Amino acid sequence: VIPSGIYTDLGTKQLREMLFGQTRITGLFCIENRKEVFEGVHRSFKFLVLSYEKGGETRHFPAAFMRHDVAELEQFPQEGAIDISVELVRRLSPDSLSVMEFKNSRDVRIAEKMAAFPLLGDTTGEYPVVFAREFDMTQAGASGIAKTEWGKDLCPLYEGKMIWQYQHNFAEPQYWVNERALRTFLFGDKENCVGPDYFRVVFRRQSACTNERTLVASIIPPAYHADNLAHVMPVDKKGERVLGTSQALALCALFNSVVVDFSVRQRVTNNINFFYLYQLPIPRLTAKDAAFRPIVERAARLICTAPEFDDLAKEIFGGKATARSVGVTEPADRMRLRAEIDAMVAQLYGLTEEEFSYILTTFPLVDESVKQLTLNTYRDLQRLGKLPDTRL
Repeated sequence: VIPSGIYTDLGTKQLREMLFGQTRITGLFCIENRKEVFEGVHRSFKFLVLSYEKGGETRHFPAAFMRHDVAELEQFPQEGAIDISVELVRRLSPDSLSVMEFKNSRDVRIAEKMAAFPLLGDTTGEYPVVFAREFDMTQAGASGIAKTEWGKDLCPLYEGKMIWQYQHNFAEPQYWVNERALRTFLFGDKENCVGPDYFRVVFRRQSACTNERTLVASIIPPAYHADNLAHVMPVDKKGERVLGTSQALALCALFNSVVVDFSVRQRVTNNINFFYLYQLPIPRLTAKDAAFRPIVERAARLICTAPEFDDLAKEIFGGKATARSVGVTEPADRMRLRAEIDAMVAQLYGLTEEEFSYILTTFPLVDESVKQLTLNTYRDLQRLGKLPDTRL
């Protein structure tokens, strides 16, 4: 009986490699401590009952995750087990060999469909994705750079609590910084430093698989952020652009989709480490793809809710477009646009209506009206072959 990190954490990769290559795993049974099987241990902590035979190798193994009753071990693996292939584990997590917490054979089938796309950590294809932290808040107090009150020449320091999906102003800023002082603190006197001079995709690093939504991403205007956020680097070390604004919007939309979130929730527990996201299978959409422009425009309308996004609106829609003229703030209209993005992403991954409907049921804290609208939108897309344009 050991902590569940043995089948997920990057630091235990070599143990998994040894188990797969030098033993025959006969059972992997995960218990969540919700019923306090282990007294004095937090109820969200997960333990693993692992059994294996020394020698040989493992090609398939029976597994059960998120179980709450120890008595189920008496019927395991004859009842309640799913069969996981090591080959699928290697395809989904080649760098870490992390085992996803599949609940049933349907989860496995969906994962196999998603695995048709390259992993996010694959930097050989279209627009390489690299995550980065920025300002460590433990340094903020020591340096005196972060202020708790607004003042002249100060700008907000973004934190995780300040964003929600497609929303950059979910909460008021707690800290304010002088941009020049912070840039000097972070980069010294380097001339070619990578500063926050672009619209950037950011996501919350502190999250949980039991939250309403686990992967929370948005786009923020040029600004600095604290270490409980992370961003996708828009430029390389030489300062050359590797992620355009349209591509950033497409990536943000994919991150916020229920399909990608469903995959994330099978990998993380309490925090979104970079290596979990690097092993997500993500379509690298470009202008050549039919879904690219429709997804980008909808994401832009959801993002552009304040004047600081005027330049983004103009870049995507051209002409005299402003955040005010293209942005959508009415809750019902925003919910419709999000449902349309979710439906298009589900179609990108080749999911059936039954599979997509099942994914929606795995978000118990999402309002039922939202899930029903999303499913109906998917049905319309399947029937009509397209969705209406983004004009309201």
